[in-house]
Amino acid sequence: MLSILLIALSLALDAFAVSVSSGISVPGFGWKQAVKMGIWFGAFQCVMPLLGWFLGSGVSQYIEAVDHWIAFGLLAFIGGKMLLDALRGGGDEPESTDLSPRRLCVLAIATSIDALAVGVSMAFMNVDILLSAGVIGLVAFGMSVAGGLVGRRLGGLFQRRATLAGGVVLIGIGVKILVEHLGG
Repeated sequence: MLSILLIALSLALDAFAVSVSSGISVPGFGWKQAVKMGIWFGAFQCVMPLLGWFLGSGVSQYIEAVDHWIAFGLLAFIGGKMLLDALRGGGDEPESTDLSPRRLCVLAIATSIDALAVGVSMAFMNVDILLSAGVIGLVAFGMSVAGGLVGRRLGGLFQRRATLAGGVVLIGIGVKILVEHLGG
């Protein structure tokens, strides 16, 4: 159980960081939005190991070969769009800071692709996949909610630069994922 909790925590760190970024940059971010993000991220973090489990070893080589590129691309795109919107300025809030289902889905996929690979590896271990996936999902939910609320507090302090900071954080997470996978 301790191993599952440690895996869950490590998988949830990206979701936590993205939630902090969203809490900073989304106007009017509060409990409702934090729970919404937690549900999306928790659900994807729960489902991805299950999918990985069912895919098994035959597909794992292909997933592991590109998962970091997919996550990097999605996060860099969203973060880059936030940076452009922040640098352009303007009176309206940039569209990229909303919490639409489309944006949440992209963020949830980007932060849970590594959970798919973990699920594939769990197929070869003696673990209860339903329990493991449930713990992973619950931890991701909790960390995402907490991250969003932390970000909300930070957003109040850095209101003028919140979107810029959020974009930089998302790109940084994408780069971190890419460097970790290419380096190790």
